Amino acid sequence: MSGAAVRPVPVVILAGFLGAGKTTLLNHLLRHADGRRFGVLVNDFGAVNIDALLVSGRSAGTLNLTNGCICCTTDADGLGEALAELAASGVDAIVIEASGIAEPRALVRMVLAARDERVAYGGLIYVVDLPQLAATLDAHPAVAEHIAIADLVVGNKADLVSAGELEATGARLAALNPTAPMLPVVGGAIDPGLLVESSGVSADDESRQLTIGDLLTEHDDHHGHHEHLHDAFESVALDDPRPVDPRRLARFLERPPAGAYRCKGLAFVDLPGHRGHAYEVHAVGGFVRVGVRRWPAGEPRTSLVVIGAGLDTEAARIALDDVLTPADPGDEHGILHLTRHVVTAD
Repeated sequence: MSGAAVRPVPVVILAGFLGAGKTTLLNHLLRHADGRRFGVLVNDFGAVNIDALLVSGRSAGTLNLTNGCICCTTDADGLGEALAELAASGVDAIVIEASGIAEPRALVRMVLAARDERVAYGGLIYVVDLPQLAATLDAHPAVAEHIAIADLVVGNKADLVSAGELEATGARLAALNPTAPMLPVVGGAIDPGLLVESSGVSADDESRQLTIGDLLTEHDDHHGHHEHLHDAFESVALDDPRPVDPRRLARFLERPPAGAYRCKGLAFVDLPGHRGHAYEVHAVGGFVRVGVRRWPAGEPRTSLVVIGAGLDTEAARIALDDVLTPADPGDEHGILHLTRHVVTAD
């Protein structure tokens, strides 16, 4: 288990009912990439892919699927080949913009089934039209099921509803999905940092451990350029020389605090046979991925961060502190709760 871990490219599914603002959100991501390289897979329901024509020409690579819904006309192998092609181009993240009538649950299953060490599921972002949400749910009850499985709900067109309407709509969304963050935005403006960090690092920087301070400073450095987009979400960090209890850490990653969208970082496991390994953990919506590599220069330590919107920061801080409870040396199976999520090459 030694050596550098494969760093898969996260694959984010962007879904939402017709007219919610998916393409607007995607274009915003591309225009505010700040050095990140996004690969885009666009699907529209029709012989001419109108959505692909509307996507900004700033993506690192775009593949188009036309004349049908991706979850009905593409199999897992075909999708896996498309994702692998984009990942091989050196992108930092891949965004699948699904048709407005696509079935998100089927898309998630397809991404998970497209087993390739170069890609990993990065979460489901579901866009809703806040002014039209009630009417959409009444006319299309299946949308409620789509919202329920989202990892992040983006409430678009927040400028077109009153404060009272926004509160009521937020409560309805929370009832449908009590754990996903709900981010009210205008013009699909979400911070790309929610999906992936900037790739603008030198080779020397890449060899060192990315500290929690670096992660938080990154957002501060882009304050003006992002027009305070990141003010809508919170992050809670843990940076401590103490090791984790792998059983507790796995439980935290599998069931993160309400409002959490992403959890990531490095974990120190002080157990025989594991002290020399840095466990690189990532979690989105309960889907956990763990990589194993040698520790970078310096003493081992635990550095974790939770990012979300509407996050109970105190509860998240308590939950993070809880993973530092000393592991029981006699718990020989505790480490398996963490290592079962380790990504290995086929």
